[in-house]
Amino acid sequence: MLWVALHLPLLSLESFAATLPPEQAGQPLALMDAHRIVSANAGARALGVEAGMKRATALSLAPQLLLGQADARRDADALTSVAHAALAFTPMVNLSPPAGVLLEVQASLRYFGGLAPLLARLQVTLAPLNHRLRCVIAPTAQGAALLSRVQDRLHCADRPALQQALDAAPTWLLGAGQVHWDTLQGMGLRTLGELRRLPRAGLARRFGEALLEELDCALGDRPDPREPVILPSVFCSQIELFARADTTEQVLHGAQILLARLVAWLSAQHAFVCRFSLLMKHEARWGHSHAVTVLDIALAEPSRDPAHMLVLLRERLAALQLPAPTLELALESDDISHRPPPNAELFPTPQSEHAGLTRLIERLQARLGREQVQRLVPVADHRPEWATLAQPAEPLWLRQREAKVAGGERPRTLPGQSLAITRPLWLLPQPQPLQERQSRPLLDGQVLQVLAGPERIEAGWWDGGLAERDYFIAQTAEGALVWLYRARLPLPVAGGSKGWYLQGRFA
Repeated sequence: MLWVALHLPLLSLESFAATLPPEQAGQPLALMDAHRIVSANAGARALGVEAGMKRATALSLAPQLLLGQADARRDADALTSVAHAALAFTPMVNLSPPAGVLLEVQASLRYFGGLAPLLARLQVTLAPLNHRLRCVIAPTAQGAALLSRVQDRLHCADRPALQQALDAAPTWLLGAGQVHWDTLQGMGLRTLGELRRLPRAGLARRFGEALLEELDCALGDRPDPREPVILPSVFCSQIELFARADTTEQVLHGAQILLARLVAWLSAQHAFVCRFSLLMKHEARWGHSHAVTVLDIALAEPSRDPAHMLVLLRERLAALQLPAPTLELALESDDISHRPPPNAELFPTPQSEHAGLTRLIERLQARLGREQVQRLVPVADHRPEWATLAQPAEPLWLRQREAKVAGGERPRTLPGQSLAITRPLWLLPQPQPLQERQSRPLLDGQVLQVLAGPERIEAGWWDGGLAERDYFIAQTAEGALVWLYRARLPLPVAGGSKGWYLQGRFA
């Protein structure tokens, strides 16, 4: 076995700092619990603030100190996101509280091309979560977890190397060692090597079996089974903002954290999101309870690009009037798609061009509304004015899903209808009557040259919209192509002519 231990030494501070507005991120910061400081960032420590101080003492040393409350649930959510990101590299991922994640990567090395490429890709995947990491590789899970708390970038290739590294580690790394730290220090037992060289029976009588069991697991002398992290089938993550969000940018700053967690959850199962919801819990006002605004985002193409999803959120929030400042954010998704990732390509391909068009449609829908962006759907009718129907531009994945549920896509074309494009895309709202000269149609006073036709249409007798027409493709003096028809029934026009009409123009 080969275990990679990731330790997050600043997990509590980083999970809290992520909820701060950008202008406050660089301030001296400390977390407290029961009116005592439990952790402080570098800016606070430079002013003399240390863990264990009382709140009043810390504020007297640093009046500008920004204080937050330690929250085990907030830390657990942040650590879980790191574990989800790690699941993209191996199914054996284990949480090592309070701030560690373990990965068993022996079976994954061949797929990723070795340990170094795997670690490089793991670092890139974890970068959006914005955590400082310590990384240790060792043959045992417990040994890697212990060493990652005091060392970084250490690789113990075998058990002798692991034993040498553990012998130099402090005894307080063990859980029982922390409980008996004063006694161990009084006995001069400061390292695990000094502890390991003592008689085991005497250590067990004085400090209990737990101390030896933990040490044996770290050295690989005792089995150490681990339960893997189980990925939830539905994504749901929430954060409480340190300051109320009055603007769109403040809401988006908090949403970035949730989107990074969503991407980690998607990466763990090699999936892409089709639809997600942002829930904003607002400040209570005028005696009313906390209002919740739900913003649903449906993507035209499944994606796990956080920058693209953030753009869609920005477009939707820009057109939204929030009832009150936002206090909490939550992101939920249960609609995902499993598909291979897009290939990186040197030159544009039809697939990449389609993706660009899809994202343009998504942005237009986010800004204007889904009903305002429409597409033309073919209808089984020979009459041009009835042959298409405008519908909202639903995502391709949604149309495919609906067709699958309905038992397959129904054919939209009529029997015998050609799929070749012989009709213009642009039709006039109403056919335009044309003047004639010697039975030849005129447009803007110029004679049109008929190039192709006729295409005869006889339809609509069943609904009272009878159409009996002969269609032609003609060319103007400037070279533009237009679509004409001549009615086959006598019409009430001067001279008793059957009449020419302009129906559309070719692009």
